[in-house]
Amino acid sequence: MLSLSIDESVEGELEAALVTRLEAQLERMLQAAWLLEETERELEADVRLCDDELIQELNRDYRGKDKATDVLAFAQREGEGGDLCPEILGDIVVSIPTARRQASGELYNELVFLCAHGLCHLLGYDHQDDEEELAMNQRMQALIRESQGDGPIKAA
Repeated sequence: MLSLSIDESVEGELEAALVTRLEAQLERMLQAAWLLEETERELEADVRLCDDELIQELNRDYRGKDKATDVLAFAQREGEGGDLCPEILGDIVVSIPTARRQASGELYNELVFLCAHGLCHLLGYDHQDDEEELAMNQRMQALIRESQGDGPIKAA
């Protein structure tokens, strides 16, 4: 189950059709991820679309980096008690202004990419070295490909 929230500060920047399409694609992505996970219940993740001010504050408070970034992932599975509800993945926070600045094409495609990146972090992937980055990028691409389909959802 996916929950998508949009902060008031960026709500006016996003067309309703984009939000509807994004929510459907991210839900499909989450379902594709679940098919490879070992949880009885469907995976749960929250996605929050915000402005640079909020993401900079979160980045400073939780990562010690006082600057805006494109995406942050807060994994529920990490830390004490993280194994109690393995289906609850956590939160993905995406800055709309940063995503817009770094998008080489449509904002929509950048948002899908950033959410897939955040989802991979929630699933336990990282990119501290070349091997980890390769594995994470492969999973991201598989999730994105499957989320773009319109038939039965396959594991990705």
